[in-house]
Amino acid sequence: MPNDQFSIDAIGRVATDEGGFALAIDEPYRPALAELDGFSHINVLWWCHLLDEPMFRARMVAEWAYRDAPEQIGSFARRSPARPNPIALSAVPVMSIDASNGIVRIPWIDADDGTPILDIKPYHPAVDRIREVSVPAWCASWPQWYEDSATFDWGAVFVNAQ
Repeated sequence: MPNDQFSIDAIGRVATDEGGFALAIDEPYRPALAELDGFSHINVLWWCHLLDEPMFRARMVAEWAYRDAPEQIGSFARRSPARPNPIALSAVPVMSIDASNGIVRIPWIDADDGTPILDIKPYHPAVDRIREVSVPAWCASWPQWYEDSATFDWGAVFVNAQ
């Protein structure tokens, strides 16, 4: 199997300040923000740069990460950043967009300050929402809706949360 090589350039970075979170888009990519302001949510693809090391990329199986889960779970069955290509996806609400300065304000994202942003796509129900879904029993008690995740006790889910 050939080892295909790809080149990906960050389009900006996650920024945190006293106002919360923002996606700071680099100047050459700011025109791509045109008409994004009509969408209430976006999908942000970002690079897990803090875990971009060979040992994390080589981790194909996690040892008992969730309390109700099997003892081993493959990296493709988890949203962990420890994976062959440390790419993450976060759906986030859009609070405001300043296209001329390249600032997309969001209430929160599960990325650190300075995290490279790879792409932004509008969240669109016709392609992003699925009516009938199923999940394994070990995560069936997790929230079914994004909005419910904010008040869910995620600490009770992870083995090493305390």
